[in-house]
Amino acid sequence: MSKKHKGRPDGLVYSTNNDFYNDYPEEAAAETAPKDKQKLRVKLDTKQRAGKVVTLVEGFSGTEADLEALGKQLKTKCGAGGSAKDGLILVQGDYKEKIIAWLKDWGYTQTK
Repeated sequence: MSKKHKGRPDGLVYSTNNDFYNDYPEEAAAETAPKDKQKLRVKLDTKQRAGKVVTLVEGFSGTEADLEALGKQLKTKCGAGGSAKDGLILVQGDYKEKIIAWLKDWGYTQTK
């Protein structure tokens, strides 16, 4: 099975044409949806974490930079560690109620 390469047709290994790869349209940059349109879900999770509780924020749609910025804000407010990637924010500890309240205060009205 061949790997799919960005902007490269199947079976092409090399081309001497300098403009060859410019024939394909670039992918549109993802834009972050407005805060009131984001459907964020906050839940607690312990799976594959040796029984430790983490708070997950799912459903963020937007750029990776905006996701990381929101994750950093939440981790700072909670005073806890965590991560933000692939549309998922993980905060170490049980902060579900606090995070829901902060998100609603910040304009994420569809948060549950």
